[in-house]
Formats: sequence, structure tokens, C-alpha cells
Amino acid sequence: MGKAEKEQLNQALTAYLNTIHETLQVLDQTSSSLEKVSWTQVIQIGEQLSKQATIAGMLWNGKAPEAKELEENITSYFNVLQGFLLLSHGSTVDAGPTLSLSIHESVKQVVDCSFRLMKESVSLYGSRNKDKKLSMPQFVGAVWEACSSLKKVPATNVIAIGRAMTQIAVSVKDVLREIKELKPAPSDLGDEDFGDTRTKAESGPEDDDLSEDDLGSDLSPEEMKVAQLAQGVVSETLVTIKELVRMITGLLNLETPDDNSKFVDSLEKLLKICRGTGAQIDEIGACLYPPQEIAAIRLALEKMSSSIDEVQQEVECFETLSEPFVEACSGLRTQLKKMESELDRSSTTELASQMQNVAVIN
Repeated sequence: MGKAEKEQLNQALTAYLNTIHETLQVLDQTSSSLEKVSWTQVIQIGEQLSKQATIAGMLWNGKAPEAKELEENITSYFNVLQGFLLLSHGSTVDAGPTLSLSIHESVKQVVDCSFRLMKESVSLYGSRNKDKKLSMPQFVGAVWEACSSLKKVPATNVIAIGRAMTQIAVSVKDVLREIKELKPAPSDLGDEDFGDTRTKAESGPEDDDLSEDDLGSDLSPEEMKVAQLAQGVVSETLVTIKELVRMITGLLNLETPDDNSKFVDSLEKLLKICRGTGAQIDEIGACLYPPQEIAAIRLALEKMSSSIDEVQQEVECFETLSEPFVEACSGLRTQLKKMESELDRSSTTELASQMQNVAVIN
């Protein structure tokens, strides 16, 4: 196993790697003008790639392969990988940004794992470290996993956007859980209780169940009321997003190759609005911890109110409008108005109290 053969293998590998990089750059810069390729075809060629990865791994079972045999395997592997890239690009016809991103991420994973496998295979040639070839199953397995994950990629824009909205719903649900975990501050303690508390505090951290996360998170009665109002808003937001997902996934039959762009644009706009709503929910959740940021909460509520109108206006272009979704929007709008009204009332009461205190002082 001479140095010349190893150098030739490295040169061949570098040439193939450069070709794949160039192909990716060209495909990224141009939209496909070919007929749409079904994702099933991409999955099938992914299975062929898995077989090629298996062959690459088997070459290192037992006696080391000859340089020619290894180079032939590299050539076969990259030919299949090139075909995989072309078919993947063809599957992006009529794909919106969300579906295209899912496709791109899955393709990148396959390419990255393939590169690592081929580099490892070439690096093993001529190596005196017999244990090093034991790593090949790991690299082969990574390609298998990446190719198998192609089956999980959404096949349509509706499914891709529905999944993205579901992730937003999961995030909103997390905020709702955190709000429910907020607790009121303990009532004022008397002198006797204060003495007991001081003794406990002096006993040492090992005797205390409090953690750093517990400190400063208890709410006053006024703050607790704001948190309860926010809980209603977040809960109704979660219901609304879930109903929107149900409605959208029921529109699968509307996604057709003919005049599909307007339909997909509407779905993408709805997703963008949902992401904005999710961001506002995160903001509200963060502002509930003392000292509460009421001004920021107000702003988030205003943005959410505007978003509801945008969503309902956008879904009107669909043939069927889900009644549960309309009811969910109405419920969310009611909760938003209720919280805004309570915040206004609290601000008015607080201002009157401050003015009265000023008058008494004067």
C-alpha cells in the first residue's frame, strides 16, 4: 500500500467532494424548472445510498481492500449521491419556504454523513492502526440514519406548515405550564413567625428546600391577578393555534400543482403570524415575573389582537371555514379584551391612589 496509491485516492476523493459542493451551489442559486419529483423517489434513491454505504463498510471487514477496489466504491457512491441531489432539487418544485427548508436540512444531513464516511474510508487505507477500522460501522450507521430520516420529511406544503405550527403550539403550552407554576408570596408574618423564619434561615442551606430559582419569583396579590389573566390569554391562544392546525391539515386536497402559489402563500403568511403570536406569548410569560413589566404586556396584547384579525382575514380565502376555529378566535379575543380592561382599571386605581397620597402629604 504505497504512498502513491494513497495520494491518488485522496485526489479522487477531493475531486468528488468539490463536484458535490459545486452541484449544491448551483442548485441553491437556481429554482428547478423540471417536473416535480415526488418525495417517494427521493426516499428510494436514499435507500440506494444506504446500500452503497453498507458496501463501503463491508470493504473493511477482514483484509483491507485494494486501492482500485476502494476507488471504484468511491465512484459508485458519489454517482448515487449526485443523483440524490438532483432528485431532491426536483422535489422542491412548488415548495414554499417551509417545505424547502425541511428538504434542505434533510439533504444536508445525508451529504454531511456521506462526506464523513468517504473521508474515513480513504483515511483507513494504508493505516497501520488495526483498531481504526472498527469506526467504520459508526460512519455507515450515520448514513443509514440520515437516509432513514428522509421518510419523516413532510411531503407537502400543508404538512410542513402544519408541523411548524404544531411546534409553536408546543412552545405556547410550555409557557402555559410555567404560568401555572407561579405562586403567590406568603402572607405577612407576625413577630413569632418571623423569629421562627430567622432561625430556619440561620440553620444552613442543607436544611432548606429553597433553590435559587425559587427566590424572587413569588407574586403579590396584584401580580398574581395579572398572571391569572395571562393564563386565560395563553390558554385560549393554544386552543386557537390547535384549531388552526386542524383546519389547515384538512385542506390537503386543495394543494394541487395547478395555481398552487397563492394557496401556499396564504399558508406561509398564517405561519408567519403564528410565529409572531408565539413570540408575544413568550414575551408575556417572561414579563409576569416580578417586577412585572405591564407596559410590555400591554404591547404584546395589542399585537395579538391585531394578529387575530389578520388570521381571520387570511383564512377567508379558503373554501371551508372551520366553526371551531372561529369560536376559538372569538374566545381569544374575549380574553385579550378582558386582560386589557383589567390592566387599564388597575392603572387607573393605582394612579388615583398615588394622587391621593400626594394630596395627603401636601
